[in-house]
Amino acid sequence: MCAFVASGRALTPCIEFCMGQTRHSSSLRTVEALVAGIRQGDRASLARGITLVESTRSDHQQEARKLVSECIKIPRPRSLRIGLTGTPGVGKSTFIESLGMRLLQKGHRVSVLAVDPSSTRSGGSILGDKTRMQELSAASNAYVRPSPNRGSLGGVARNTLDSIILTEACGFDVCLVETVGVGQSETMVSDMVDMFVLLMQPGSGDELQGVKRGIMELADLVVVNKADGAMELAAKLTRSEIVNALHLMIPRRESWSPKVVRASAATGYNLDRVWSTVLHYFDKLEKSGEWDALRADQRRKWMWREVSHLLLARLDRNPASHKIAQLLEADVLNGSIPAGVAAEQIVSKFLSNP
Repeated sequence: MCAFVASGRALTPCIEFCMGQTRHSSSLRTVEALVAGIRQGDRASLARGITLVESTRSDHQQEARKLVSECIKIPRPRSLRIGLTGTPGVGKSTFIESLGMRLLQKGHRVSVLAVDPSSTRSGGSILGDKTRMQELSAASNAYVRPSPNRGSLGGVARNTLDSIILTEACGFDVCLVETVGVGQSETMVSDMVDMFVLLMQPGSGDELQGVKRGIMELADLVVVNKADGAMELAAKLTRSEIVNALHLMIPRRESWSPKVVRASAATGYNLDRVWSTVLHYFDKLEKSGEWDALRADQRRKWMWREVSHLLLARLDRNPASHKIAQLLEADVLNGSIPAGVAAEQIVSKFLSNP
């Protein structure tokens, strides 16, 4: 029994202190149990860990930081982080499932973080990628996790990098990150993966014009999907157009020039060639020393993104800043002051009373 309780003094503070200690101990046990399960490769523990990471509750966020901090220390061989994007209807989910099943046959453990568009009302996933990868989802050495992007820029959930770290700690050596498509800027996914793959479909000359130049510049590999049957000739023409377009762009890696491969997720055509191209890319990256620098750059960029997010969250919770922001917003709307001046005053108020 607590000494304060035994003496009958300061009962309420004692109860609060003891309850705080209990919550702290419970939190530590939860994190320790999750770390132990993830270390053993338990998918259920991984699922609970990612749910914790995605939670917006402040107490869960504290536990999530402890969890990720412990998991990043678990020694594992370096995994392959691969981002995939493409316009809607190009067959991203089908491609990922077909490729993923082949990788399982080769002895890999594959995780898929499929970032779904969010419902504007509930914040939940709309497409439900897991239902579209039923075979891969059921495989014992695979883990498929659809995550709502909750409006995050680039279609990438804000905590996806932490989720990648947890899957790696769980022993998955290939991590595929599927994004919602090229309707938004996809630069964020390229900042958390080692390789960026753009999927396109045959006869997409007009589509090629519509794809932002920045997306093409990010691609390390372009796969022309659905390149079989009646679409075979169209796929060859599309490949030639993409090759010509890439010649006008500066490669983002010193050791690698982007490649274009025709394939079919439905029939399995050229999927082995796609994977051999991926391995060739990583071999070049490792031999040149770029891989180490790339991972370091990923950590640096995501640190500053998190700093920006935390500052905005704290600013939004600050009563004084929130009050002046409402007043200045009205002035901005009626045109009495410029937006930049209002922003500077809000930030100044926050810094003077954080």
